[in-house]
Amino acid sequence: MSKVIELTDKNFKEEVLESKQIVLVDFWAPWCGPCKMMAPILDELAEEFGDKVKITKLDVESVDHQALAMQYQIQSIPNMKIFKDGKIIREIIGFNPKEKLKGEIEVLL
Repeated sequence: MSKVIELTDKNFKEEVLESKQIVLVDFWAPWCGPCKMMAPILDELAEEFGDKVKITKLDVESVDHQALAMQYQIQSIPNMKIFKDGKIIREIIGFNPKEKLKGEIEVLL
């Protein structure tokens, strides 16, 4: 059973940049309505993709995470970036239905 991994500034490098898997990072904030709508979709995708894709999320409002939000130029949320071998290979901005997100990921596998 795969779960969405909560990222911090402490585990970002290990979980994302050094990962051997494709990693989707959801940059979000607790006050963001569309972000809240994405949460159950990301849970389902984490379950469906299992070990093939790592689904993660980073709260950009947390003081501890603002440097990462600035580094990755997060200006609007939800903002999802897909990493492979430590590099961004795709960016998805705004709310997206599950099937669209799933399709975006599947073409990368």
